[in-house]
Amino acid sequence: MIPVLTIWRRAVLLSAMLIVATGCAQPVVQGQSSQEYLGIGIVSGTLGEQQRVALCAGEPSSTSVVGYVQALEGGAYLIRDTQGQEIRIPHDENTRIDRPAHVGDRIQSLLDRHGRAVLIRSLDGNGR
Repeated sequence: MIPVLTIWRRAVLLSAMLIVATGCAQPVVQGQSSQEYLGIGIVSGTLGEQQRVALCAGEPSSTSVVGYVQALEGGAYLIRDTQGQEIRIPHDENTRIDRPAHVGDRIQSLLDRHGRAVLIRSLDGNGR
C-alpha cells in the first residue's frame, strides 16, 4: 500500500511541476505589449492629452476669437470678427459650449493649435 501512495504522490508532484513549467509560465516581454501600445495610442490621440502635451512643450494652447455669428453649419459656427473677417469655427463633442449660439449672437471661442474650438461662450447678456 505504501509503494502505491509513493508512486501516486510522485505522479501528482511531477504533473504539478509540468503545469507550472509550461502552462502557467509567461514569457518576459521587454517593452510594451500590443495592448499597452494600443491603449497609449488611444490616450495620446485625445484632446485632453494633446492639450497636456502642448502645455508641457511650452506651445500656446489656445487662441481667442470674438465675433458675431453669421451662420450655423453642422459642426461649425461662421462668425465675423471685429476686423470684418469671416472665420469658420469648427466644434465637436469635446467642445465645451455654455449655450447654443444663434445668428447675431456675439461669442468668444478659444481655439486649440489645430483650429478646433475648445470653448465657445456667449458674450450676450440676453440669454435667449
